[in-house]
Amino acid sequence: MQASKYTETYTSFSGADIVAQFNGVTIGTLAGITWSASREKAAIYTLGSANPRSFSRGKRGIAGTLVFQTFDRDVLWQLVQQSDMVVWKRASEYTHDVYAEPTQLVNAWWEQEIDIIPGKPFYSDEVPPFDITVTYANEYGQMARREILAVEILNEGSGISIDDIVTEQTMTFVARGLGKIVPTKQWVVQE
Repeated sequence: MQASKYTETYTSFSGADIVAQFNGVTIGTLAGITWSASREKAAIYTLGSANPRSFSRGKRGIAGTLVFQTFDRDVLWQLVQQSDMVVWKRASEYTHDVYAEPTQLVNAWWEQEIDIIPGKPFYSDEVPPFDITVTYANEYGQMARREILAVEILNEGSGISIDDIVTEQTMTFVARGLGKIVPTKQWVVQE
């Protein structure tokens, strides 16, 4: 059997070819994702030369956006419900989803006792860091994947209009690591 010429070359993927998982939970409402990595670099000059001699490397930042289609529940509801995520809040601030008695902690800065309660994250920025795995698979059966590590949500926003066919929710994030896209399936030519 001869392999197709399309399976023996480099391939491309479109947005319709991706599936995203957040900490292993498939998020079917993700409509778009962007990411970028930027790093501070500064020129180093020496006396008598207008041209830089070298460039120093500083901090790196990884950030991006997530765009979701909104249906009948919050976009991260599935992730929060299907995982063991717990956040801790002051009892006075926590008025929902409480499943334990308050615990006394001593705040060393003010030297006062505060009641804390474990519960599920309510706002998106309360969700603990999670990994995003983007899996690509096209119509020729070729596959690839990319990972964005330790994602933390910064902002979220949405809106509704009588002119919109769909409702979207957008979030911005920062991350600690960004993997390269790598092929995940090796093709074997059968003769």
